[in-house]
Amino acid sequence: MGLKKVDRLELPPTADMHVHLRQDKLMELVTPQISHGGTDTVLVMPNLQPPITTVAAALEYSSNLKSISPDVIAEAAAAGIANVKMYPQGVTTNSASGVTNLDDFYPVFEAMEKHDMMLNLHGEVADLTGHGDISHEEAFLPCLKELNERFPKLRLVLEHCTTAAALDAVLACGPTVAATITAHHLYSTFADCCDPLAFCKPIPKKPTDRDALVRAVIRDEDDGKFFFGSDSAPHLLSTKHVGPEGKVPAGVYTQPYCTQLVLLALEEAVDRGVISDDDITQEKLERFLSKSGRRFYKLPEPAKGTKIILERKDEIIPKSIKSTDGSVEVGNSRAGAKVWSLRWEGV
Repeated sequence: MGLKKVDRLELPPTADMHVHLRQDKLMELVTPQISHGGTDTVLVMPNLQPPITTVAAALEYSSNLKSISPDVIAEAAAAGIANVKMYPQGVTTNSASGVTNLDDFYPVFEAMEKHDMMLNLHGEVADLTGHGDISHEEAFLPCLKELNERFPKLRLVLEHCTTAAALDAVLACGPTVAATITAHHLYSTFADCCDPLAFCKPIPKKPTDRDALVRAVIRDEDDGKFFFGSDSAPHLLSTKHVGPEGKVPAGVYTQPYCTQLVLLALEEAVDRGVISDDDITQEKLERFLSKSGRRFYKLPEPAKGTKIILERKDEIIPKSIKSTDGSVEVGNSRAGAKVWSLRWEGV
């Protein structure tokens, strides 16, 4: 196909297997933006305040479950909940109640394996003492290998890969291990994190890591190892600045243009010479954005005849989205960039 050679694309709706919708007025603002980014299926992350730790709370929020015992796993499976999210303590937004010792949860993982539930992993460690010059993500990778070896039938998703080493680790695991790749890690590097709107966790890494992620998106193998998960994480624009302690809330907001941003990242990679335009095919786009994620999570295909139409109409990403009364505003990633326009057909 060659992405730069066409001005119109027809794709199945995107399946975004990692998104943050927050709570209250912020949730009311960002939830309608899902369809604007060409997505019909989302996996919503449960790092809320307070954290979701019961089946009732998980069902109420229509999200995943952060489990605390094998009994709750059985209850969750019976209720139709299919996924559990694991955050190591202190690695990202609202993760103060996260896991400190994986061994403590081995009975839970065994129960999940028994009930064919998914384990979604924020694959970082909070404390790098003794690890030397290694990233938070790379320090976690031995844990991924150990989990796969101990629980070979447990479906594991290493979320938001940022390094070439993470990609290699996923490929080295069995068929029950896959990974998500975000849009923003396809176009960002560590140098971009000085911009508060581009600061996220896990942080982008080296240009070579970014380019490895790009190549993973368009790899020839149809093994379902890598698929899309935006990790779109909205914060109020008023808070997205350096605070009194020199800290910025971590999170990049891509949801309104998530499909378009993946296409933009691929085109920029062509311009850098990382990939060739002919490497980008219809089949590979469909696989990464829609089909592989649905297949791994055992989700149904989109409704027959439903598709998204993307066209080059010089649409520009606006600075932000905001509520009608202007009280809630979220800054967009890559504001000012020219992207494909998107519309739905068959809905």
